[in-house]
Amino acid sequence: MSRRRAADIRVMVPDSKYNHTVISRFINYVMWCGQKSKAESLVYDALAKMSEEVKVGAVEAFESAISNVRPVVEVRSRRVGGATYQVPIDVSARRSVALALRWIVSVVRAKSGAKSFSEKLASELVDAYNGRGAAVKKKDDTHKMAEANKAFAHYKW
Repeated sequence: MSRRRAADIRVMVPDSKYNHTVISRFINYVMWCGQKSKAESLVYDALAKMSEEVKVGAVEAFESAISNVRPVVEVRSRRVGGATYQVPIDVSARRSVALALRWIVSVVRAKSGAKSFSEKLASELVDAYNGRGAAVKKKDDTHKMAEANKAFAHYKW
């Protein structure tokens, strides 16, 4: 961690269709090799499929899916007296959203099959909306690891 001043938080420009900053961040996570218009079309297509499947507005369903994947605590390695401990630490709101978006995109990229990326993304978002899926499992595993290591919470200075 840097000893200098903290980095400035950039102001995100909302996306063009839904005027939502988290969707804009999600498009940036999906983007590959600078092809932003392709990433926008993939995300918008996936959001349309998801809202059609869950019978809720796209933005509300997306926010609910992200909130189901957001972690509350995570573990960080802390070296104390020659030993390394996994110390549970509360996650800030901005980092928890970033982790949720990153986990969803990584799960979709890891999926194999003949479906297109937008179909895989839509199915993972629907699973996250319903509280199941690989991204929600990743959150649960993170919480279980933090729960198992809560004895080292006093190293959280």
